[in-house]
Amino acid sequence: MARDPGRVLIFDTTLRDGEQSPGASLNLEEKLAIAHQLARLGVDIIEAGFPFASPGDFNAVQRIAASVGGPDGPVICGLARAAAGDIKACAEAVAPAARRRIHTFIATSDIHLEHKLRKSRSEVLAITAEMVAYARSLVEDVEFSCEDAGRSDPEYMHEVIETAIKAGATTINIPDTVGYATPAEFGDLIAGINRHVPNINEAVISVHGHNDLGLAVANFLEAVKTGARQLECTINGIGERAGNASLEELVMALHVRRSYFNPYLGRPRDSAEPLTGVRTEEITKTSRLVSNLTGMVVQPNKAIVGANAFAHESGIHQDGVLKNRLTYEIIDAQTVGLMDNRISLGKLSGRSAFRARLEELGYNLDGEDLNDAFIRFKELADRKREIVDRDLEAIVSEQVQQQGEARFQLRRVQVSCGTGLQPTATVTLATADGTELTEAAIGTGPVDAVCRALNRLAQVPNELVEFSVKSVTEGIDAMGDVTIRLRHQGILYSGHSADTDIVVAAAQAFVNALNRLVAGGQANPLHPQKAPLPVAELPRL
Repeated sequence: MARDPGRVLIFDTTLRDGEQSPGASLNLEEKLAIAHQLARLGVDIIEAGFPFASPGDFNAVQRIAASVGGPDGPVICGLARAAAGDIKACAEAVAPAARRRIHTFIATSDIHLEHKLRKSRSEVLAITAEMVAYARSLVEDVEFSCEDAGRSDPEYMHEVIETAIKAGATTINIPDTVGYATPAEFGDLIAGINRHVPNINEAVISVHGHNDLGLAVANFLEAVKTGARQLECTINGIGERAGNASLEELVMALHVRRSYFNPYLGRPRDSAEPLTGVRTEEITKTSRLVSNLTGMVVQPNKAIVGANAFAHESGIHQDGVLKNRLTYEIIDAQTVGLMDNRISLGKLSGRSAFRARLEELGYNLDGEDLNDAFIRFKELADRKREIVDRDLEAIVSEQVQQQGEARFQLRRVQVSCGTGLQPTATVTLATADGTELTEAAIGTGPVDAVCRALNRLAQVPNELVEFSVKSVTEGIDAMGDVTIRLRHQGILYSGHSADTDIVVAAAQAFVNALNRLVAGGQANPLHPQKAPLPVAELPRL
């Protein structure tokens, strides 16, 4: 790959780094749904996961490579530590893709070398050379990252980068792993690499950054000005701690301020050629899909995709917008796909029309899953006068969430509460073998009573750490969307559900979280940054 691809490449790591958000773990069907939508969005590279982490991660990356990684689709990438076992697993997982990449990394900051790796600088240089060369022997496209680049000694990091490129790396990624850099510092870091690494013209410079100080997007935009041509980001900015650089913010900043950034890419200032390959009209749809499936609510004032991003409350603003939208809007809402779509489906609609609309929203359901979702749609059509896309998204995201994790199924829930009454819930669960179990409990409110009854039935130790309810749409008949997060042995497991009855939604969300807890408790996947390199696989130096 040439050093400068002629535009800014968008590397989406929602399915890898984004999934590391506490409580945001996704099952296989959810990952596939997001991967298909990312392909529609037009991202250049999908980092589909960390294949060595667990059999589940390996299978997910392999399935994404097979179903999304066609000749005209995005590059499918897997993450691997600088260890032979990781790299081999990664190559096997991405093998079905027409265009595949191995992304391997090792830390270069002295604090990581001393306290995490317990390696000398010379040892890390040798590991870099051997492992990048090994990865290049398996695939043509190899990305190498200097973990904790922002706190690395520049001269040493330049030496590591030069070594990686000589060994076959085609992309060099510079991560601000702890979100510490400011824009000027980060821009200077990229400029220094361009000046001091003699073979840097043989690789694309990439950046990865976390948002601990709220500066990730600003840092990336500064990096574009000094030579970065790949941006590693996530939908809605999800990720560990304060999250990653937000894809939608980066893409729209480059879109709206194209005349400002054009000269940095060697283009005429007034060039209308897009700076990225992203289809901006798919942004809102993708944001909602990821939010629905991860249960991570987008804050109302979030740039580009927040509920208030295009709302005007001030009378002065409203007056200006009515006269000319450009007075207070720099983005046409339709540019990011924000439309009040109302479907023409109803009680008499057939499966074909229902399925076609779901596919437009980014969901692909077949067989029993489609039938179950269709039944829920018909039930909702009996209760709601008007159904919109947000209702469909809520129905189907729950259906996708339940696939492959049905240790428990909610059969019935009944509550009794009111003034002067003690809230009581009776709940019936079905286990994997079809056995039905019923339990009753008293709580401080109807939802508390439901959760207590469910815990008695499931007998899985947990701590409820989050319970949130929001309205899917406007109106008295709107569905309530409930998100529940449970903590078990320090790990968060989320579940969400939507129903016009919020008590039912809460019960189903709790069951979904319990199912994830049980499934997650059967395996503890490795975390790429926190797990040490396997000693047996390190090169002998």
